Amino acid sequence: MENQTKYALKVQAIRPKGQNPKLYVYFPIPLAAAIGLQPGELVEWELLDRGELHLVRKQPAPPRTRQRTPKT
Repeated sequence: MENQTKYALKVQAIRPKGQNPKLYVYFPIPLAAAIGLQPGELVEWELLDRGELHLVRKQPAPPRTRQRTPKT
């Protein structure tokens, strides 16, 4: 793929008292908007190897495309 857009993220840890820490990764709003990702949408991680994960959308929303007016 050419012209890939990249977002650098930090993995964050939340340490609730008396519980094991939980790791979180936020999803950048511009990236979510580009693919139509909505809050509450179900996703899962697919582990390819130690250096690569894929985020898989369980039920992606249909694409929202705009109709172009024909040139005259």
